[in-house]
Amino acid sequence: MLLHLSTWPEVETYLTQSKGIILPIGSTEQHGPTGLIGTDAICAEAIAQGVGEATQALVGPTINVGMALHHTAFPGTISLQPSTLIQLIKDYVTSLARVGFQRFFFINGHGGNIATLKAAFAETYYHLNSIGLESGDRVQCKIGNWFMCAPVYKRAKELYGNQEGSHATPSEVAVTQYLYPDAVKHAPLADNPPTGHPIYSASDFRRHYPDGRMGSNPALATPEHGQQLLELAVKDLSNSYLEFAQSD
Repeated sequence: MLLHLSTWPEVETYLTQSKGIILPIGSTEQHGPTGLIGTDAICAEAIAQGVGEATQALVGPTINVGMALHHTAFPGTISLQPSTLIQLIKDYVTSLARVGFQRFFFINGHGGNIATLKAAFAETYYHLNSIGLESGDRVQCKIGNWFMCAPVYKRAKELYGNQEGSHATPSEVAVTQYLYPDAVKHAPLADNPPTGHPIYSASDFRRHYPDGRMGSNPALATPEHGQQLLELAVKDLSNSYLEFAQSD
């Protein structure tokens, strides 16, 4: 059940059965010479919708732009400042909490969102308490990072070994290839892309990672791999969501 394809009476009925909602969040950022700029949002949205179908949960609109300031030296990247993303999350959760939602499960596709999301949750809890929202103290938020699911991580290592890397990875590129086979990109890739340098400014990032990759070889990706990884993520996160939604 997708929020944007529902009516308000349908959502009101849903709330009599469940207080949980799934919110996909990704990023709009460079993913190397062959990765789609929308990779993180594309993966999060598809996996969230799969979890929603498996658990009969309501799925909210995808938050397509995240915290990707370190990628902004590459054309096409769009980023929110951490403070902006915090406010956005706070407003999303507050709007939905006012009508009775209490469990917010963010399916995340971008590692750069994690710290900001955790800060946003803390600010949101404080905000709900400060405005005296009825049942505001029952609101809980949780992050489900699909790429960190144990079965996904294990399968990616089996498929790609150390060439999985940590950005523009073959695993995430494979999922987009499965979802959008007509958008598969090919380009010459240099061997042994750099890895291990800490993330600082956008210009520093591009200087140390000139083609945008961080130790990854997305040429190894296939649509078949993408289907496997997506299904593993959906199964694992469905279990996580149900446990979270039913918790006290």
